[in-house]
Amino acid sequence: MSLLSQYREKKRAAQELQDALRALENDSQLKKEIEFEEKLRGLMGEYNKSLGDVLEILDPKGSASGSRAKASGSKRSRKSKQYKNPHTGEVIETKGGNHKVLKAWKAQYGGDVVESWSTVLG
Repeated sequence: MSLLSQYREKKRAAQELQDALRALENDSQLKKEIEFEEKLRGLMGEYNKSLGDVLEILDPKGSASGSRAKASGSKRSRKSKQYKNPHTGEVIETKGGNHKVLKAWKAQYGGDVVESWSTVLG
């Protein structure tokens, strides 16, 4: 693509963006939202409150911010698994892979084989 055609393409794209921006600026719903935001920020400044303070006032349980924190900050609990060694008949139950006997079995028989011996308990 030549430099001139790139220029024309960018100019056309810029014109389309300007047209879309003008359409948005004339949208009454956008004007109402801008007015609301300005009034809200004015009140926040008047009462020396941050956005976090306002959210806490409106939702004291913190369901909006709490769910985000739970989703990113906490781990889900692991399900228990029961492994039965068909060679020895020995049964172990664990929630993770850091079990001494389970590690020994995986070293001896291989991880895929040992995982085939498992059943999820819940």
